[in-house]
Amino acid sequence: MSQFLALYNNVGNAQFSQMVCQVAPYFSTIAPEFSALKPSYCEVDVKFRREITNHLGTVHAIAMCNAAELVAGTMTDVSIPEGYRWIPKAMSVEYLAKAKTDLRAVADGSQLDWTVQGDIIVPVEIFDTNNVKVFSARITMNLKAG
Repeated sequence: MSQFLALYNNVGNAQFSQMVCQVAPYFSTIAPEFSALKPSYCEVDVKFRREITNHLGTVHAIAMCNAAELVAGTMTDVSIPEGYRWIPKAMSVEYLAKAKTDLRAVADGSQLDWTVQGDIIVPVEIFDTNNVKVFSARITMNLKAG
């Protein structure tokens, strides 16, 4: 079992969220709250706050990119076989609607083969509180054994 997954299972959502932000401080800018983490799935909530808005009063595009990288990276970490390493290599995004509420970022890797080496495309979707998809991302992760 991944060290991150073991930690998540031991400390719970709130404390794990704080710990991830200590390991990677930039994620703290969106004040994420993990709501689910297991192999091939991660979900994080992001509260609507003025600090992450743009000039239109909606959630800033880069805040959503930050959430997307967080769920994709954390899910990748708990999904890959022991002894593998990963690093994000590229990200393509689509802004689908104005994000005016709290958000839910979801990385679902249930259709991915985590045993491959090389590039794998991790899908991420972000929804508002009305379950409207406001953002979509495809994050290329490079996986290597050893």
